[in-house]
Amino acid sequence: MEKNLQARFAAARKLFPVAESGKKIVYLNSASTGPLSRPLKEKLDWYYDLAQYQTTNTDFPAFAALDKIRALGAGLIHARRDEVGFGFHTGYGLNIAAFGLPLKKGDEVLLSEVEFPSNVYPWVALKERGIKVKFLKSRNRCFDIDIFLKAISRKTRVLSLSFVQFFNGYKNNLAEIGKICRERGLYFVVDGIQGCGAEVIDVKKCQVDIFSAGAQKWMLSPLGTGLFYIRKDLQPKLLLPWASWLSVDWKLKFSDLFYFDKPFFPSARRFELGTYPYAHVFAMAEALTLIDSLGVKNIQDHNHGLIDNLVTFLSDHKRYRLVSSLEPQHRSSIFSFTCDRAPELYRRLLKNKIICSYREGAIRISVHLFNNQSDIDRLITILKK
Repeated sequence: MEKNLQARFAAARKLFPVAESGKKIVYLNSASTGPLSRPLKEKLDWYYDLAQYQTTNTDFPAFAALDKIRALGAGLIHARRDEVGFGFHTGYGLNIAAFGLPLKKGDEVLLSEVEFPSNVYPWVALKERGIKVKFLKSRNRCFDIDIFLKAISRKTRVLSLSFVQFFNGYKNNLAEIGKICRERGLYFVVDGIQGCGAEVIDVKKCQVDIFSAGAQKWMLSPLGTGLFYIRKDLQPKLLLPWASWLSVDWKLKFSDLFYFDKPFFPSARRFELGTYPYAHVFAMAEALTLIDSLGVKNIQDHNHGLIDNLVTFLSDHKRYRLVSSLEPQHRSSIFSFTCDRAPELYRRLLKNKIICSYREGAIRISVHLFNNQSDIDRLITILKK
């Protein structure tokens, strides 16, 4: 990494109190919840200070921040601005897909057997409407394209799949899978939470129809924030699973509201719900600004480089077994490994303030833009014992 870029990442690290050396915490758990930066906390404090007295109208700055989220969110995933909306979590966009796509009784939805539950239950709920949900067997606990191809039938209408699998960091080949979906006439829905903000994705090249990602992990935003994408030409074909008074354009003229014939936004905004959580909107806009300033490709390279150094250590010690894929196209900013008595090791890491996760029998490490080599060195020091 060039020196100027190294300096920018070092400066970004200083924005996160959790990374301060005096805290003696090594936070390697962004795949669970990303820590909040100091500028983001300042945005929250600023809003709540105003909210105590309500003497300042925050509608205009809040809606400007929402526009910024849509624009920066579109940049993160290489979409058009009018294809991206503000959602409250990953399940928000997945519910738009499940209840908005024109599915009928007898249609079939394909899911991987190793999906996170948020990408399962919106689809399972469709069983009440006579829509069948079929779980695809995995291979080595990863999505397998050959198994997917064999499972497609004349009734199959949707594949809903994670960008990155939550427990082992396996990054699916969305470009190849999206091509198959388009050729076979399937809607391609993607749960993007475990990659968006840290891993490069182009929803256009991957031919994704609907994409949804909570922002509390890799987008380093508060809980209750997120974004969703709906392909432009698909938007008018979706049923509105819900409607809000802010699904139409009031042009912020909230003193004259007796107009009940306004058209819905001709963009992803028609699927948003209001009233918005202003404090978290300001905070998310701040977080996306930081990610945009560094660049997702640079963040991805930074994260993978740190994991490379951990892999070098683990590979030289027979005690440890790698769980995550090291294939370039399938690796991500999540890395899992295991050993005998892994739960005991996990407890020891936590005791030494190495914050990580234990998932499916393995230690899950997730590094992000605020981590550096000293964090990996601290982890390795404990692993050597």
